[in-house]
Amino acid sequence: MSGLHFAAVNAEGIVADLDLLPAAYRVLLKLRAHSEPGGRIEIDQVTIAQMLGLSRAAVNAAMRDLDLAQLVKKQRAGVYQLHPMLAAYLSPEDAVAAVKTMPRNERLNSPGFVDRYKRAVTAYQDQLAEKRRQKEDAKRRQALKAVS
Repeated sequence: MSGLHFAAVNAEGIVADLDLLPAAYRVLLKLRAHSEPGGRIEIDQVTIAQMLGLSRAAVNAAMRDLDLAQLVKKQRAGVYQLHPMLAAYLSPEDAVAAVKTMPRNERLNSPGFVDRYKRAVTAYQDQLAEKRRQKEDAKRRQALKAVS
């Protein structure tokens, strides 16, 4: 990405309040640096990992964290979209227009944005814990059947 680009807001303070995984901040910065005006990025996780010297697992966890925070959305394999308030635009007018078209509750500066992220992380962790419990229960039932 070359030339001068504009962002609608200085959102780094809000993003810092999210307390993301350290790798998520690095991935977010790299994605912003490689995004098209408007925030679209075509890049795969292997390339991101290579650029940052991270494992694929670390990039995967970072991308999941960015998704839970609603900062980066996967559109399809290798194509992502930055949150409109983090994306760069060709003009200040484009940046302002992008934010104006957003629902107010999706804006980074909306009340409760950080709390929504924290609730999403908790829900995700609860979901993982439930899957682990179900897997362990299935193993126990299988072991009991084998003994019977």
